[in-house]
Amino acid sequence: MAQVDNETSFPPAWVPHHLLNRGDVFESKLSKEADIVAGFYILIIGILSAIGNGYVIYMSFKRKTKLKPPELMTVNLAIFDFGISVTGKPFFVVSSFSHRWIFGWRGCHFYGWAGFFFGCGSLITMTVVSLDRYLKICHLSYATWIKRHHAFICLVFIWLYATFWATMPLVGWGNYAPEPFGTSCTLDWWLAQASVAGQSFVMTILMFCLVLPTGIIVFSYVMIIFKVKSSAKEVSYFDTRNKNNHILEIKLTKVAMLICAGFLIAWIPYAVVSVVSAFGEPDTVPIPVSVIPCMLAKSSAMYNPIIYQVISCRGSCFQAMKKKRHCKSSRFYTISASMKDRAAQETHTEI
Repeated sequence: MAQVDNETSFPPAWVPHHLLNRGDVFESKLSKEADIVAGFYILIIGILSAIGNGYVIYMSFKRKTKLKPPELMTVNLAIFDFGISVTGKPFFVVSSFSHRWIFGWRGCHFYGWAGFFFGCGSLITMTVVSLDRYLKICHLSYATWIKRHHAFICLVFIWLYATFWATMPLVGWGNYAPEPFGTSCTLDWWLAQASVAGQSFVMTILMFCLVLPTGIIVFSYVMIIFKVKSSAKEVSYFDTRNKNNHILEIKLTKVAMLICAGFLIAWIPYAVVSVVSAFGEPDTVPIPVSVIPCMLAKSSAMYNPIIYQVISCRGSCFQAMKKKRHCKSSRFYTISASMKDRAAQETHTEI
């Protein structure tokens, strides 16, 4: 792959002085050994993520006309995770093995845009899922009117939302710049120290692409936990069908909680390091330390297919133990094969 001119191709309007003082902003600040380890790590993560999420998308495409609203959100999340795996991971792997970012400012801007777009899209998808879970558990009447076209409206909103915020740095409000360690690019958090406009950009991005979605997710699941605890006696008076439907909704909610928890655990440390870098003194976060949260965040796209399969296997294996049969494999959207009534049939089309 030909090396792009790193000195003259589309430099940002402002580069933080602590990067300028180190010379070439695209030269790796890590040792060659550390770059090779990071490259192999992301290579493995990227392959597993692409295979896992690709499988989810493929299985959904085979039955696309039968997808239910919750399943549409699952597929959308898989698309975002797959996108970040195939558009971002190769750039990082090649640059790590080359011991420098070799794609110039054009590649830096594309890599930064893709990472922010797919990451933001994943977070907003999980925010919508958490709201859906909250309404279905805490406001039971909601489940009676939600239809397939409502889910499509949500999908359009998610894609437009992610596109808007990811594109702002490309049209002049904010910027994408190299990470401190040199072989990756991200939002230019250091603009917060350059101007009032830079501060407004960083604060707005943090509010609408991190704090607000995370707050909605946490609020939704906290309210769900309270509701489940308070309604335990009420559920005991349900008839069999309503009780099974309620159990199904709780299982779906547990899956959604696991997905959101995995994403936040992966990304929150990186967000904290970014904020400290944006508003703290230069070198507040040592470069070797800043790599660890970055690696953790880049691995988040791999978790969801694993969660689907673990939940699926638990359900089918439980059924096998109950009936003294071998554990049979099931599709990614199966949660519990132990339900024998209508709730079991809905399970196979919900997740």
